[in-house]
Amino acid sequence: MMSQFVGRLAQALLVAGAVFGGSALSANAESMVIKHAQGETKLDKRPVKVLTFDLGVLDTLNALGVEVAGVPTGNKPDYLKSYEDQKYIKVGTFFEPDYEVVNAAEPDLIIIGGRSAPKYADLSKIAPTIDLTIGSMPYLETAEQNIRTLAKIFGKESVAEPLLEKLKRSAATVKDKASKAGTGLLVLTTGGKMSTYGPGSRFNVLFSDLGVVPADETIKVGSHGQAVTFEYVLKENPDWLYVIDRDAAIGQDGTAAKAFLDNEIVAKTTAWKSNQVVYLDPVAWYLVAGGITSMQKSIDQLNQALSKS
Repeated sequence: MMSQFVGRLAQALLVAGAVFGGSALSANAESMVIKHAQGETKLDKRPVKVLTFDLGVLDTLNALGVEVAGVPTGNKPDYLKSYEDQKYIKVGTFFEPDYEVVNAAEPDLIIIGGRSAPKYADLSKIAPTIDLTIGSMPYLETAEQNIRTLAKIFGKESVAEPLLEKLKRSAATVKDKASKAGTGLLVLTTGGKMSTYGPGSRFNVLFSDLGVVPADETIKVGSHGQAVTFEYVLKENPDWLYVIDRDAAIGQDGTAAKAFLDNEIVAKTTAWKSNQVVYLDPVAWYLVAGGITSMQKSIDQLNQALSKS
């Protein structure tokens, strides 16, 4: 009798394990609906073969320890150079997918954002696709939401949360310092020309999230900024000048931002005289927007610069 009871108990435990602690639960736990910039996408299981067209996403997945099968071609920061290896499928550019390659890869999930966002409908026909584009406002909040989305998909919440907490603390420190440091102007240089970006622009994070007081609050919002001259920079006379070298970001030959701005007009500004010209990490700001590593590096750079004032 006792042996029969033990046998029935063992069988019951096995059944319970299958329902509550085994594959049945895992299958349910991994089935989820993901909200993103262009709607909702259902995932029936946790993705294994993942393709991404966005470097910010690649940055975060790399930090979370998630394996990626396919990445875009193009310039990458040093800490992501390993993804140039031939073992990673090259799925196209930041803007244009190679649909034949993507289709042949048979991915479980495609992740797009920013430059690749317009291709959502076409890529969705191949495999489940999510768009993690980050808008200009509120930048850090949206970026944090996207990072949590990726952590949820791949079961990496315990890895993501400490990174997010560190990021929030660092951002709060920079915001406090920047709000007391005087005015700031952001310029982007490329091809021997210069444009400026202000609140509400693609680089709005510098002002809204990180507390920089804009030297000019009338800058027109546009994807390519507002074209300006050296005389404009002198007229606005910012206490701080923040610079993004686009040519350096994309690996294009051109006049380096430091050489471009080194002239007698810019030299008259308060920022130049006070040695408060900050050459922002161009790849982090221009190409790897929203990545947990790139954001931390960018904020740390600003914290270091503002600490010297």
